[in-house]
Amino acid sequence: MSNAFLTSLIGDRPLIFAFVVVGILTWLCYAFSKNITKGRIHGSAVAIIIGLILAYVGGISTGGKKGIADLSMFAGFALMGGAMLRDFCIVSTAYGVNLEELKKAGLGGVLSLVIGTSIAFVIGVAVAYGFGYRDTASLTTIGAGAVTFIVGPVTGTAVGASSTVIALSVAAGVVKSIAVMILTPFLAKPFGLTNPASAMVYGGLMGTTSGVAAGLAATDSRLVPYGALTATFYTGFGCLVCPSVGFIAMKAIFG
Repeated sequence: MSNAFLTSLIGDRPLIFAFVVVGILTWLCYAFSKNITKGRIHGSAVAIIIGLILAYVGGISTGGKKGIADLSMFAGFALMGGAMLRDFCIVSTAYGVNLEELKKAGLGGVLSLVIGTSIAFVIGVAVAYGFGYRDTASLTTIGAGAVTFIVGPVTGTAVGASSTVIALSVAAGVVKSIAVMILTPFLAKPFGLTNPASAMVYGGLMGTTSGVAAGLAATDSRLVPYGALTATFYTGFGCLVCPSVGFIAMKAIFG
């Protein structure tokens, strides 16, 4: 089947084609997770790894900046992977929360946001410093990337970091997300992830919505909305404090 035929078949329906491709890949990744890894590596983690490989291949083959979306037949991925649909998914997930259970998180849920954001930011800054970064903008951006791969670019743009540093911040957040996906099922028992309240605290500590949601799905799907809710707040909280409080703190420490 020629590329020209596929392009004509897709026509002005690139977004629909993107959903079809993602649906097939998701099915294959979950089948791989179930049959090959026996559920030890969640299907979402496999899908993200394949997505990163495809984005790399697309960028290398076209010399573009949008990954696989730079290929004309996959142009729909530019919209599908954009902020609009991402935020829609986050909000729709949060709608599955029972407010009575949400109240049970209480002070612990709030503290988990502050503690989780602070620890991730400090670790990110320490790693950046260890690799030779000394300027305030770079340290703040990479630290924010360790918070989540969404907070990193938001912070980097706000503080004037270079595109290379912003890319590193995204990479740091993606690594964290995949690690949380894979490790959550193994940590569930020792961490006591057996109820909505603990899931909300865990989401606040880890913060990566995709990682927490996938990890909890592999543990107990009923806990996903609760962990995803505080993880979503974590992202918003990080976007507020990293470009402001985080940057000021780095300025005071490193000059």
